[in-house]
Amino acid sequence: MPEAIVELKNVNIYQGDSLILSDVNITVNRGEFVYLVGKTGTGKSSLLKTLYADLDFHEGEGTVVGFDLSKLDWRQIPYLRRNLGVVFQDFQLLTDRDVNQNLKFVLKATGWKDEKLMDEKIADVLDKVGLKTKGFKMPFELSGGEQQRIDVARALLNSPKLLLADEPTGNLDPETSDEIMRLLFSICHDYGTAIIMATHDYPVINKFPARTIKTERGKVYDNASIATS
Repeated sequence: MPEAIVELKNVNIYQGDSLILSDVNITVNRGEFVYLVGKTGTGKSSLLKTLYADLDFHEGEGTVVGFDLSKLDWRQIPYLRRNLGVVFQDFQLLTDRDVNQNLKFVLKATGWKDEKLMDEKIADVLDKVGLKTKGFKMPFELSGGEQQRIDVARALLNSPKLLLADEPTGNLDPETSDEIMRLLFSICHDYGTAIIMATHDYPVINKFPARTIKTERGKVYDNASIATS
């Protein structure tokens, strides 16, 4: 029986008083890679924000990494987010500290205290993304592709069951985009991490096909063979 990492049933998603997406029904299982596509303003970001509890949950049934979104209060949100990883388009690395310090900052912010364990975890995630020798580099010393790999490493620090990637190839050239996609698919396959990737990059989808979910006209359409043009 597949392990459901995300399960939304009859969910209505709001921004303030505005209904953005209605009657959303999605299940994403462990180790599954899913693209989230749709024009700007059709609700992709609202859907992602619902999954990591940045938007209040109003109607329907929703479970993310074992947390019931309908019963979630502010004290539980940090624990939900420790089971998630988020990869951003613009890297969002702290420019005044090196890679190791960037990663240690996140670990401390999520409750880690043992310096030795933190150092071991940082070495582990840098190895996973192929940058184990880059820990002492400053962000400006890294290429765009390397910075995105560090962003992925940061998202893996707490061994998340779910990784949300928001346009991770948006600022990268095609060759580097391919490298990042191969990395994401290997994480999905090797560690059983469910990945939901929001993207407008249809050449990437065509080159690395996977199940595709589309936001359009206030609805979410889940169809593995959906057109990507």
